[in-house]
Amino acid sequence: MNQPLRVRYAPSPTGHLHIGGARTALFDYLLARRHGGAFVVRFEDTDQTRHKESGIEDQLNGLRWLGLEWDESVDIGGPYGPYRQMERLDIYQTHLNQLLQSGHAYPCYCSEADLEQERAEQEARGEMGGYSGKCRHLTPEQIAAFEAEGRKPSTRFLVPADRIIGFEDKVREHVEFESNGIGDFIIARPDGIPTYNFAVIVDDHMMKINLVIRGEEHLSNTPRQILMYEALGMPVPEFAHLALILNQDRKKMSKRDESIIQFIEQYRELGYLPEAVVNFIALLGWSPGGEEEMFTKEELIAQFDLDRVSKSPAVFDMDKLNWMNNAYLKKAPLSRVVELCVPHLQKAGYIEPQLDEAGQAWVTALIGLNQERMRFAAEIVELSSIFFKEELVIDEEAAAVLKEEHVPVVLTSFLGQVEQAESFTVEAIPALLKQVQKDTGYKGKQLFMSIRSALTGQVHGPDLNVSLYLLGKEKVASRLRNLL
Repeated sequence: MNQPLRVRYAPSPTGHLHIGGARTALFDYLLARRHGGAFVVRFEDTDQTRHKESGIEDQLNGLRWLGLEWDESVDIGGPYGPYRQMERLDIYQTHLNQLLQSGHAYPCYCSEADLEQERAEQEARGEMGGYSGKCRHLTPEQIAAFEAEGRKPSTRFLVPADRIIGFEDKVREHVEFESNGIGDFIIARPDGIPTYNFAVIVDDHMMKINLVIRGEEHLSNTPRQILMYEALGMPVPEFAHLALILNQDRKKMSKRDESIIQFIEQYRELGYLPEAVVNFIALLGWSPGGEEEMFTKEELIAQFDLDRVSKSPAVFDMDKLNWMNNAYLKKAPLSRVVELCVPHLQKAGYIEPQLDEAGQAWVTALIGLNQERMRFAAEIVELSSIFFKEELVIDEEAAAVLKEEHVPVVLTSFLGQVEQAESFTVEAIPALLKQVQKDTGYKGKQLFMSIRSALTGQVHGPDLNVSLYLLGKEKVASRLRNLL
């Protein structure tokens, strides 16, 4: 490629950024940054029935959260704007007129009822469905008659017969289609608004896009677009069609599939780290050279290439994402993890909207205690529930421990130490436990497991000293008395 690389992410503004769109945008971004090119974000909003007013900002917010900065778009402009299709209608009309004048397109007056009848007749004859092309050669008299009826034509592209349309895909290698299987397709509706296939080639040409990365569901659109590029005398960009993303059952992912969190906004709300999500999405269909799986954005930019993008579908493994996000959370500064977790604790009603210095220190210790166990920040509510609920739930293992004969001796001794303690800090608690060991002769599991089971209802858990401090002197004493 002799020209500087220019790629684009061009969603419809119909909602939040989906995981599939995020992958396309990420691959665009990584290649643009690696090769010193431009990453363009534009919006295909000609389908006004699906248009959502907040859709553009929803998409941009998703990209911002992932850290994918763009070079041209609706918010910052650029040399090839506007970056919304509904603001480019005059541009499309110019190229539409060119196709009509050159004979590569023609007006079609067929109504939906006409087309439905044609399909039914084809089906009755056992023929493959498709537009017959009956409006290709209308006479002036026929056109005048349709106009007199008040019919407004759509515009169809005239597909040449007996053509093999081939191209080299950057992922799928050589791909071919037969033009006879395409049929003349609509490129502008009766109201003059262009369809996707026509608008997209005009936009890509005018914005000097020379590599189009998109999902394989667009593969069948490519021969149509190549034919239109040729008819308009435009250079054809390179294409890279990404394989599907499957769910964990290896079935095609649908937006109704609740086994997978599908929108980037949901990951933000649940308290995932954007760098972990970017790392995970990059590996959906792309493999690095070695065994390493953890990459910073800068490392991904340095390594990413379409040569290592697989033709086979990628499997969205939620467990792997949670493992990866946990690894990032473990390394994150505690202050950042606290910032992510506090809103979830507030929403659960566990902590007040405003915390004093002591409250802030307590919450920081609580989150620090669970930082290594958390897969995402929203889990802090479940992980920390034992520190907020009055009624202790004792699981089966802990109940079995509490039946052992040494337990009352240990708990009675520890209750005495707690009641007498002048200080109940993380630093002071080990001395209390040491005294219980000295007084009762019990140590190790018999000591620590008994106390943990009695106070948390669980046999295993995070640091016992911090857990006891977070429960506080009064709650510890109360739970011990109730149990004894």
